[in-house]
Amino acid sequence: MKTKPSILVVNDDGITATGIKALIEVMSEIGNVTVVAPDGPQSGMGHAITIGKPLRFDKVDLYPPIEMYKCSGTPVDCVKLAVNKVFKGKKPDLCVSGINHGLNNSINVIYSGTMSAAVEGAIEKIPSIGFSMDDFAQDADFSHCKKYIKQITEQVLANGLPEGTLLNVNFPKGDQIKGIKICRQANAKWAEDFDERQDPYRRPYYWLTGVFENYDKGEDTDVWALDHGYASVVPVQFDLTAHHAIQILNTWDFGGSASADQPKKIASADGTNLG
Repeated sequence: MKTKPSILVVNDDGITATGIKALIEVMSEIGNVTVVAPDGPQSGMGHAITIGKPLRFDKVDLYPPIEMYKCSGTPVDCVKLAVNKVFKGKKPDLCVSGINHGLNNSINVIYSGTMSAAVEGAIEKIPSIGFSMDDFAQDADFSHCKKYIKQITEQVLANGLPEGTLLNVNFPKGDQIKGIKICRQANAKWAEDFDERQDPYRRPYYWLTGVFENYDKGEDTDVWALDHGYASVVPVQFDLTAHHAIQILNTWDFGGSASADQPKKIASADGTNLG
């Protein structure tokens, strides 16, 4: 009899969020689920980790018989504690994060606690996926995403992912998803503003606001797919090297003549010397 895969479920909206409940339900159909999630909302935390103060880590009985733990730290803390204290170094077969209340397409992947938890899983060489949906409501209905989540998860378990790669999956709002599109990350960002307000003591404070601006007209992006009713799947990586810039930097004059003590010119990813 084939052994079911072990699956770590994390999120950034907190252990009681509707999205993680939906994700647990899907993963329970596929494998043996362990949940480690923040004890409260941790949206926008990016890849933050807790340093200089204690982490609280407690077992909870929220959706029996699922093994669940709540953590006082960030989404990345949750993955680190799961690997170290729950799985005790014997890593799970899969790490899934979400389902996030709100999109993590384009530049949002940089700020997302949901995606950073998945990135941490990938850093630990665990096949990892982040799931998000375009609905911020606490009682958002994730039911229409479930069959696609299951399909994507089963494909990752069957085929694996290239080393250093994870998947960023986003779903449009509503129950009329047309299908799945493999995409690239759009060139889009938030044009931010800070609304200045006053507290009851007439001291100023600031509330982050802004509008989302898409500079990318391509029809192969995550923004295009979501705008046209498709679920977007973007393969992302945590190697932030700008390989295309290495050749340019190797033409710069940093002063002095080359010596044995100076670093050698760097080769590109395919081994070609760019000097």
